[in-house]
Amino acid sequence: MPRRLLIAFISTFILSGCLSSVDTKGTFAPKPEIYSDSVIQVYAARTKGKKKALAVHTWISVKPRGALHYTSYEIIGWRLRRYESALVTRTNMPDRDWWGHQPQLLLDVRGIKAEQLIPKIEQAVASYPYASTYTAWPGPNSNTFTAYVGKQVPELGLDLPSTAIGKDYRPINQVAGLSPSGSGVQFSLWGLLGLTFGYEEGVELNLLGLNLELDLFDLALELPGIGRIGLPETSADNKSQAVQDTAQSPRPTVLEQ
Repeated sequence: MPRRLLIAFISTFILSGCLSSVDTKGTFAPKPEIYSDSVIQVYAARTKGKKKALAVHTWISVKPRGALHYTSYEIIGWRLRRYESALVTRTNMPDRDWWGHQPQLLLDVRGIKAEQLIPKIEQAVASYPYASTYTAWPGPNSNTFTAYVGKQVPELGLDLPSTAIGKDYRPINQVAGLSPSGSGVQFSLWGLLGLTFGYEEGVELNLLGLNLELDLFDLALELPGIGRIGLPETSADNKSQAVQDTAQSPRPTVLEQ
């Protein structure tokens, strides 16, 4: 009986962290007509079909100072069947649903810091080397793209979740390098077998594209398919300041200067 109770408790805890009854579509991005300062946001949402049990799709949205709309960058695999590139640029709602799944805000940077980093993000997007190549597993895919931008702009401190399958993809001639957040190092063989150590990532083991992560600084565990269990994630800029107020907002703290 105690064993059954323990299993039931763990299952309930996991499911309560995965399910949400709150509609978050359109609630994360400040309205351009109201908020004139620069904004950078990174989102994740469960993929479609059977893949949604294990993986999320990620994208990056930016709004320069004074702009009247957001620009979102992402990789969509089926685009290669019609066009020469899987890289898509959108100007619609950045915090939209993805195939009916609610978005999760992973990173929110605003103000002067965002204004300084947006040109670097645009350069990273333009230099993405796998725009004409797509492989759902182990990559390169949409999460490989988002991780690439994070590596090129380490000031973001971007820490993608364990469910972002493809973020650890590396070609055979680049087995070692910066972690996706740019705050540590990573050893990865085609995204199938790897190990990451980083200030943002903590310690992360990748086996066949599935990730197990121990976030040492935020006291959290990330599991394959499930995602984060534990304290909400804090960005690098705020870890030392401890200013995040998770009780009042479901999103990560805004990094603003």
